Amino acid sequence: MPGPGPRQGEVVPDYDPRAFPPFAVTVDLAVFTVRAAAPGAATARSALHVLLVKRGEPPFQGDWALPGGFVRPEESAEGAARRELAEETGLSPRTVEELHLEQLRTYSDPGRDPRMRVVSVAYTALMPDLPEPRGGGDAAHARWVPLADATALAFDHERILADAHERVGARLEYTCLATGFCPAEFTLGELRTVYETVWGVELDRPNFRRKVLATPGFVQAVEGPPRRTGGRGKPAALYRAGAATALYPPLLRPEGRQS
Repeated sequence: MPGPGPRQGEVVPDYDPRAFPPFAVTVDLAVFTVRAAAPGAATARSALHVLLVKRGEPPFQGDWALPGGFVRPEESAEGAARRELAEETGLSPRTVEELHLEQLRTYSDPGRDPRMRVVSVAYTALMPDLPEPRGGGDAAHARWVPLADATALAFDHERILADAHERVGARLEYTCLATGFCPAEFTLGELRTVYETVWGVELDRPNFRRKVLATPGFVQAVEGPPRRTGGRGKPAALYRAGAATALYPPLLRPEGRQS
């Protein structure tokens, strides 16, 4: 059997770190939320928004990008992601700490950054209707942008954003991730809006309700008076996220029913 590897801090004979060219590690974040349509918008539907920052320094100065930055020697990639998010957006430390970050993938194309060789660890995150951000750090401005308008981004951030959107959409089918877009107590209509917004489809209301309530641990009814939703129908019952993390059976997105 092979022996144990070198201990931390132990010098490995015949290893010369100068034999390898140095490179930097950064983090990038695709942060999503579902927000109501802006006043005067062509549609009253809620829309999936992504958090973008306008770069205040070269390269790509003045262009919109995903929030992120360099990983410092003393911190982990996730620690750097939370720090950069707080610095570049002005979101409160508590809000940033409560974000559910999920590592997306690593982007390592040699020419992705004009400054030097940079490898980026990308994360995706989601929360219900986050507050308006404000720029900071090397970001001149920060704002929520409808996903459909998030184009012409700096670096390879359009690719990262597309990958993150696909990941979130796929995970809605097999996990309880959708409740992360909802407030602590929500109606089934609000939950359905999350699916319709992320998937870009229109779901059959009775069928969606039946599937959700038939899935063990997906949601849990809240005791107390129902919530009025602003419509003419009867008040809607309230639910909270259940104990399950995976959906069985999965809630698959329908095909051919684009909204």
